[in-house]
Amino acid sequence: MEEFASRCADLVFTEGRLIDLREWDAWLDLYQEDAEYWVPASNGDGIDYTSDPDSEISLIYYADRSGLEDRVFRIRTGLSSASVPLARTSHLIGSVQVKELGNGEFFATSSWITTSYKKKKTITFAGQYEHKIRQQADGSLKIAAKKILVVNDLIPGAMDFYNI
Repeated sequence: MEEFASRCADLVFTEGRLIDLREWDAWLDLYQEDAEYWVPASNGDGIDYTSDPDSEISLIYYADRSGLEDRVFRIRTGLSSASVPLARTSHLIGSVQVKELGNGEFFATSSWITTSYKKKKTITFAGQYEHKIRQQADGSLKIAAKKILVVNDLIPGAMDFYNI
């Protein structure tokens, strides 16, 4: 288990670094095709969050990786006006804890802070990540689901996958 915990933590750190480097293809490759990506909305107190993306408000929700692929496409082509120019980001990820779920699946939690700089303004987001990680047939690890809990009460500007 210790080896897998280390590999899962490395996957979480690598994901943040690839976003900061804007290595979109390598970042997308960390995700399974059917990976869910979810940023639930806070219920107001910053502790409770919505629990069902199908019936409650989410800040971001993609049922599979195609939603992330679409965001990357829009960034690359300039079709995302909120992302022009694209913010420079720095992800600081720590306190990674990994629990084995069985059948080649792992659950990793971590804390994060992301600083985004764009148009002479700095915005900081913070929160917790919950990654469901699955071992593939070739032994590699991929993200099967990611839930991002944002602790900011106010969202001071555009919030997208790259700055959380």
